[in-house]
Amino acid sequence: MDINETTTVLSVLKAAYPHAFRDISKRDAEAMINLWASMFREESYEEVNAAIGALISTRTVGYSPTIGEVKEQIHRLHHHADIDEAGAWALVSKACRNSSYHSKEEFAKLPPEVQRAVGSPEQLRQWAGMDAETVESVIASNFKRSFRVQTERAAEVEKLPQQIRQMLGNVSTKMIGE
Repeated sequence: MDINETTTVLSVLKAAYPHAFRDISKRDAEAMINLWASMFREESYEEVNAAIGALISTRTVGYSPTIGEVKEQIHRLHHHADIDEAGAWALVSKACRNSSYHSKEEFAKLPPEVQRAVGSPEQLRQWAGMDAETVESVIASNFKRSFRVQTERAAEVEKLPQQIRQMLGNVSTKMIGE
């Protein structure tokens, strides 16, 4: 989103929340426009505008949404159909039934985000060899918690500006390489 589009978006927010922009100086307005343009330079005007529209129409609080709230709304609009922890566990549970001898094949069938939470085909094989009651209670509970944390972490990282995500990737690469 560029400066002109950012100005348009902030004008919509000003119309919806006039009290939030009432006593703002020209200098502060310019700083706000520059900040919002910087934070949303990777998103399209259409994405940001849709998120703003959704927030204005559904929020019950009387103050203007923050950058973080708009980014969260954009994320929700993009990922409304993502698999939840119960759905992920259902896939893993099904994969475990055939993983005593075919763990690699079963692991390959899982979506990438589920694969990350499982870890490896070997983990599926180990779960397949365990007591079914333990797998469906203890292992399921631990998997769901791990999947939820991993999904939340990935969602937070996705909301960061590209430059910061690259820095985090570089740090991770250096730590793994050392």
